[in-house]
Amino acid sequence: MDKNALPSEELLSKYNKLKDYLASLRSVAVAFSGGVDSTFLLYAAREALGENVTAFTASLMSFPEREMSEALSLSDSLGVRNEVIVADEYKIEGFINNPENRCYLCKRNILEKIIDKAHKMGIDTVIEGSIVDDLSDDRPGHKAIKELGVISPLIQAGLTKEEIRILSKHFSLPTYNKPSYSCLYTRIPHGDKITDEKLRMIDEAEVFILGLGFSDVRVRFRDGSARIEVPPDETAHFTDENVKARIDSELKRIGFDFSKNC
Repeated sequence: MDKNALPSEELLSKYNKLKDYLASLRSVAVAFSGGVDSTFLLYAAREALGENVTAFTASLMSFPEREMSEALSLSDSLGVRNEVIVADEYKIEGFINNPENRCYLCKRNILEKIIDKAHKMGIDTVIEGSIVDDLSDDRPGHKAIKELGVISPLIQAGLTKEEIRILSKHFSLPTYNKPSYSCLYTRIPHGDKITDEKLRMIDEAEVFILGLGFSDVRVRFRDGSARIEVPPDETAHFTDENVKARIDSELKRIGFDFSKNC
């Protein structure tokens, strides 16, 4: 994103139409992760509906404490009440075997719990932050969204990731330049059993590498070894002998057999 980019009149018009639509819903429950898109949606909903907005954040084994803390802090800064939903995803039959439809099972489980709690609170409409860019990806979670009748206002508004970043910066949202985040389950190949120990190792490794000055990182678990992904423009920093030695030493301490940049 061009750090100096300003929203065009056309983009501001899209935003105003989004707000008008949200205002017509009267009250909403927002599935909220604290990422770029859901934070922008929560902001827009708060602007449109005032106090008739509630954020719902799922507590997952794959959602690190650092992300949960940030989500709670963001909703608080926007003046929105946040209901934490305990996902209990391990109780889903076959889930820990990491099947191909893992994302669908997880998304449906979360949304069902949000819908149930929202309805008990008298909130009829649940919305979530999928965007136009997501339509080009193979995302099993979209199936769950459609099946349960959850609304995706950012798609309806025709908003892209780039446009949401521009608007987020315009409205001084701290997430405007936050890297895209995917849950820790995505670091484990389908068919490879999900365990607390694997998730712990992945999370500790990512926290350590981020602490070395990287803006983003993915540590993928492969047969006991770590396959590390960093942004292309930070590869030189990763291959610095001192940095690489520190990463290798720490990941071995965490429990990985071997680490490699991919």
